[in-house]
Amino acid sequence: MNKIKNICCIGAGYVGGPTMAVMAKNCKDIVFNVVDANKERIDSWNHKNLSKLPIFEPGLEEIIRNTRNINLFFSTNINECISKADMIFISVNTPTKKTGLGAGKASDLKWVEACARQVASHSKNHTIVVEKSTLPVRTAEVIKKILNAANIKNENNLSFDVLSNPEFLAEGTAINDLENPDRVLIGGENEKAINSLIEIYKNWVPEKKIICTNIWSSELAKLTSNAFLAQRISSINSIGALCEATGADVREVARAIGTDSRIGSKFLDAGPGFGGSCFKKDILNLVYLAEYYGLNEVANFWEGVVKLNNWHQHRISQLVSRKLFGTVSGKKICILGFSFKANTNDTRESAAISICKDLIEEGSHLQIHDPKVKESQIEKDLGVKSLKNLTKTKNNSIYDTKGNWLKADNVYQACQGVDAIVVLTEWIEYSKINWKSIAKEVRFPTWVFDARSILNSNEVLGAGLNLWKIGYGFNNDNS
Repeated sequence: MNKIKNICCIGAGYVGGPTMAVMAKNCKDIVFNVVDANKERIDSWNHKNLSKLPIFEPGLEEIIRNTRNINLFFSTNINECISKADMIFISVNTPTKKTGLGAGKASDLKWVEACARQVASHSKNHTIVVEKSTLPVRTAEVIKKILNAANIKNENNLSFDVLSNPEFLAEGTAINDLENPDRVLIGGENEKAINSLIEIYKNWVPEKKIICTNIWSSELAKLTSNAFLAQRISSINSIGALCEATGADVREVARAIGTDSRIGSKFLDAGPGFGGSCFKKDILNLVYLAEYYGLNEVANFWEGVVKLNNWHQHRISQLVSRKLFGTVSGKKICILGFSFKANTNDTRESAAISICKDLIEEGSHLQIHDPKVKESQIEKDLGVKSLKNLTKTKNNSIYDTKGNWLKADNVYQACQGVDAIVVLTEWIEYSKINWKSIAKEVRFPTWVFDARSILNSNEVLGAGLNLWKIGYGFNNDNS
């Protein structure tokens, strides 16, 4: 099998863009073309101002600066790039189906199927096709059938190999995860094709970290990895709720159990619940698969993880309402953080969405701040148009009986005249807030709800504000 010289990645999103950038940095003798039908997204990747990149990830700008238009290119010329490629990564979105068979649980593979058909139509000679998107088990079989049909129909010397190479990226640390991975997983049947991909990764990944399996094990391992991580989050949040009721401290509980080498300390931080593009979707895929194979008890177990996460998010909005004398109608509430975690502008399945929707539905007015999420994205996620102008009134928070929201330019603007402050994303700037200055902006008595355990309790309390840390017993109440 010839050495790989040209790689095409279909999909310029959160996985495709950063992954190909890191590969381009470490494989200077290979040309990488990242293609997408979304012209606006490609234009953002090509923008001369790197702050305009469609994705925010620490370290990404520097890599793009040193690789773009050298051996890394972003284009909408999908068919042309496919025809030049020796290896093609499929890195498109696989959302949960909203209608039809498996609605609400199964993945919608229409974009994967469309990519396979494009590859079948425009590839030349032998091409290795790599699944990079998070996919349900046996998706490779679908891709193979489409590509094999092209072999039979086309008179050219076409042939294909299909590999599974799932990503294990955590948004906010994606560049480090790519450059220093815990493992690289490759599933496939053809040893030569597998070795071609191994040779690429060996440019910067120690070979001992590269794990090879059959293609079905690789697909299932990705789903299982995300499901186990999400389960830990739901587990610690369930204990956090118990801590609040009994007077225990979830941090102390987590530290005590985390020292057990069989359990470990990671993913034991209580918070507003898991979000992002993968955890919920992948668990629901497992649920669908288990139901399909008649394993109802398995399906019920994993579905319970998602149900508890949803319950916990609603619990936070209910907690805010209870502390504000049983109602949030007409009251101003500051929301700090809308992305599902720090160091990313991704809001997919963010806990902030359901919490904000609950509060708006009850008639509250939200003043939302996030360092990286655009107003248009918040508007899309909430399904409610933004109020464009921030009222300067501090003494009267009841100015509209219908729930609404606006995006504030900074933290202090977001806190003007509010009855409560809710920290939902662990942005580092929120841990450095001057609470004595904030106290001048709010209405009293004001509650501060710390869903991320990042605030200095003494500073918040010293400013005369009430503090409720999610998952902590004996929370402070100055009112």
